[in-house]
Amino acid sequence: MRGQRRSRRSRAVTAAAVVVVAVLVPLGALAGCDADDGPAANGSSAERRPSPKPTPLWDTSPASIAAVGDSITRGFDACTVLEDCPEVSWATGSDAKVRSLASRLLGARNGAQSGTARSWNHAKSGARIAELPAQMTRAVATKPELVTVMVGANDACRDTVSHMTSVADFRTSFEASMKNLRGGLPKTQVYVSSVPDLKRLWSEGRANPLGKQVWKLGICQSMLVDPDVMDAAAVQRRDTVQDRVVAYNKVLKDVCAKDQRCRYDGGAVFDFRFTGDQLSQWDWFHPSRNGQQRLAEIAYRNITAKEPPA
Repeated sequence: MRGQRRSRRSRAVTAAAVVVVAVLVPLGALAGCDADDGPAANGSSAERRPSPKPTPLWDTSPASIAAVGDSITRGFDACTVLEDCPEVSWATGSDAKVRSLASRLLGARNGAQSGTARSWNHAKSGARIAELPAQMTRAVATKPELVTVMVGANDACRDTVSHMTSVADFRTSFEASMKNLRGGLPKTQVYVSSVPDLKRLWSEGRANPLGKQVWKLGICQSMLVDPDVMDAAAVQRRDTVQDRVVAYNKVLKDVCAKDQRCRYDGGAVFDFRFTGDQLSQWDWFHPSRNGQQRLAEIAYRNITAKEPPA
């Protein structure tokens, strides 16, 4: 009897030990198989399953584009005097020489063959930043994968320096625009162009007598009025406009940086050295076809880059 009790006790201990081992030891180790995150039974490192690559937040080849902004995006004065010419727009135009951003990114997908629009131009000549939230709302309705923004020149181009849009109001309107977009399209990408260097445009355009006559019609008087006057007051006025443009660009950069799917151009448009060939032959201020082509090149380069501009 005593031997039988010892035998039963031994079997019970053995059974308990098996239970403990089953609880504490990974199933793969008991089976002699490599665990996903641990060493194999023979002591060699286990092969790890390749982790799926995360989907990048920035898509370098969006399938549809909507443009918002002002007269530059409408191709104003690029084809005929004092008229829009959206077919040469840097963003959505169809002109073969310009090769707009839409043409470069979408090609035949841009509605020419499919019968379905892939690009929309919601910009308006004369628009200031206060109109951008409404333009964004219209862009949301078309559900683009990319929205381009070029706005701010008209906020600095006013009748007088005192009428320029304040930096605080500029920020409020741009933040509202982004909020409108995100309210309807949380994953749509945004490409933001910097405001052009208006002082550079004055410097280049004032060499043309006809251009200066057109400027008298009321184009960007805060910068362009009395283009040949170089006294202290005129210099200060132009510098004040220039400083305001720089401040606008900082707002565009800062607000865009808070959105993971927004890419600012790094000041590329502001830094571009427009020459006579890139300016309208009617007002020597707005981009010509050649200028629109340069803007399209800048946008395409920045949008298709793996990393955003510095």
